[in-house]
Amino acid sequence: MPEWRYRGRTVAAEEIAFVRTLIAENPSASRRRLSEKLCEAWQWKQANGALRDMVCRGLLLMLDRAGEIELPAIRFRPPNPLARRERPQAMLIDTTPLNGALADIRPVSLEQVRKTADEPLFNSLMEQHHYLGYEQPVGEHLKYLVWAQGRPIACMAWSSAPRHLGGRDRYIGWSAEARRRNIRFIAYNTRFLILPWIKVPHLASHILGRVTSALPGDWERMYSHPVYFAETFIDPGRFRGTCYRAANWVLMGRTTGRGKASNSYTPNRSIKEILGLALTRRFRELLSE
Repeated sequence: MPEWRYRGRTVAAEEIAFVRTLIAENPSASRRRLSEKLCEAWQWKQANGALRDMVCRGLLLMLDRAGEIELPAIRFRPPNPLARRERPQAMLIDTTPLNGALADIRPVSLEQVRKTADEPLFNSLMEQHHYLGYEQPVGEHLKYLVWAQGRPIACMAWSSAPRHLGGRDRYIGWSAEARRRNIRFIAYNTRFLILPWIKVPHLASHILGRVTSALPGDWERMYSHPVYFAETFIDPGRFRGTCYRAANWVLMGRTTGRGKASNSYTPNRSIKEILGLALTRRFRELLSE
């Protein structure tokens, strides 16, 4: 019987047999309850101790569709809030042009707004002013608003890192097993927006330095574990990444341009530069454990 792989986990024949037994011994259990029982049996948990229930349900569904197991019928199909999610609404803020030296607008303050009253403002600004718009993150993520003179001037979003990234993986030098265990210790900068009416030299690299200094502690407070490394993508067709390089980020390589769901070796999107920043000098040691 072939082995199956799902989200970095190899599922061998004896484990599939265990799942079959679990289903047979719990004939009245729902798909959700079976997933919870399997997570408990395999100790499949997140860093904060919560069961990896949704990942486990995906594995069970894959095995069911492949004919390896037979899940009970779906009893309840809840509405999908993401399918009906409304786009963030525009909010009225001060759009008076702000020009001058960085020293002239200080103090510059940071606010981590994930799960706070200012999160809708962050979402709105990203939706209205970032060229990619707002995208609801999945998994662990943080959102920062940057303030000066009593008004927002910039936003920065962070999320869980992509699992496979050749340039980064070679730069760190970790094994596939270490990457599977420790990918949660990397934060991925998904969005960086300085509002278009803000024209302050060196502001972007200043914000990058401030946020990456606060990031490990803020991540640990939110998710009960730190991050040791930061990464981002730069589209060289649009940007030079000057502020990242000024803030000591290094070029680790380039993407293949294929995306994680590609089934071919032909690029189907723009090739991006992969930049990284160590958040501790021991990042290679900690990520390779």
